[in-house]
Amino acid sequence: MTAQKNLETLERFDIRTPETCKGLVTEDFVWHFFNPLRADLQGDYHGIDGLSRFFRQLAEMSDATFKVVPQDAWPLGDELVVAHTKNSFGEGAGRHEFDVAVIWRFRDGKVAEVWDIPSVYVGHPPETA
Repeated sequence: MTAQKNLETLERFDIRTPETCKGLVTEDFVWHFFNPLRADLQGDYHGIDGLSRFFRQLAEMSDATFKVVPQDAWPLGDELVVAHTKNSFGEGAGRHEFDVAVIWRFRDGKVAEVWDIPSVYVGHPPETA
């Protein structure tokens, strides 16, 4: 049952408004971002304030075009959830799309740590309708 509750918590976690996630994270929450091509962003972001700063930086760098589209999520026992997202920034011919693995660690029903690992060497052309 805990694995299902973790997925439900994840569904309520809205990175567009990190301040609304305060009740969903532990006191010592950390968001780890790994991208060797973006040393200016790579690192650990502590608490909701750190998470807000990280996503504000992404919005500024992308002229507010950065988007995250969840694809799927798989619980691994009662502590971890592995999620796949398809992220993008830019518009039209300048749009860049890439896959991301996001690993969520839960403790006492709250998010304690997140590892955000974008693909950095293989991008995808934007899908056309």
